Amino acid sequence: MNLHELSPAEGAKKSSKRIGRGHGSGWGKTAGKGHKGQKARSGGSIRPGFEGGQMPLQRRIPKRGFNNIFAKNIVAINVSALEAFDDGADVTTEAIIEKGIVKKSYDGIKILGNGTLTKKLNVKVAAFSESAKQKIEAAGGKAEVV
Repeated sequence: MNLHELSPAEGAKKSSKRIGRGHGSGWGKTAGKGHKGQKARSGGSIRPGFEGGQMPLQRRIPKRGFNNIFAKNIVAINVSALEAFDDGADVTTEAIIEKGIVKKSYDGIKILGNGTLTKKLNVKVAAFSESAKQKIEAAGGKAEVV
């Protein structure tokens, strides 16, 4: 095969629709724009969200509260969820995701103190509640903030 023998696949190239080239083409006269009106004019486009002068949706809906764009998205799990691990295991963010306890860690995982823990675990996550830390250490494990 040589360079001059190369060609696009059958049906891959399609000629563009030539509008406004006489009524014999089927796309003459108004060229698919209908009769008059804003969309028939040159430069006659309507910006996204414009509702013909009606009060737009984004202005009709009441605005309330405050959305902190700097807030950290922390996933909370309880101490009882750590029972899924074997005794003496290292519990990290990756290990928690691997076990299927959470799907995503986002900005970190926080362990909360609901439930009981019977296994000695070495837990390394972003944050702990005070009661969770006490329960992990009471079971003989270590609670380490990463």
